[in-house]
Amino acid sequence: QVQLVESGGGLVLPGGSLRLSCAASGTIFRISAMGWYRQAPGKQREVVAVISSGEVTNYGDFVKGRFTISRDNAKNTVYLQMNSLKPEDTAVYYCNAVISTSPIATQWYWGQGTQVTVSS
Repeated sequence: QVQLVESGGGLVLPGGSLRLSCAASGTIFRISAMGWYRQAPGKQREVVAVISSGEVTNYGDFVKGRFTISRDNAKNTVYLQMNSLKPEDTAVYYCNAVISTSPIATQWYWGQGTQVTVSS
């Protein structure tokens, strides 16, 4: 069984920074892409950032250089450094990973979500 556990959310002032972490554990043969998504109240879940196994990154248009995604393959962990946070960044942030538990078994996994609130 595979689990993704997020940490690092919280309340921050506009212009502030937060660093989210997501660690995968369990029976892991290989981790391919990892990413962060977010969902604000009344809105659809949207992609924040994704990183491939080769560390190629892509970001949502709204990020505009404010966020950086990275991963530590030795720790099966993905990070999201968020700077210059805005009130509109307030949402539940979800970690996602494409994980193979064997050479022939691959699926998407989701974390439980961590709340990020940007407010004065």
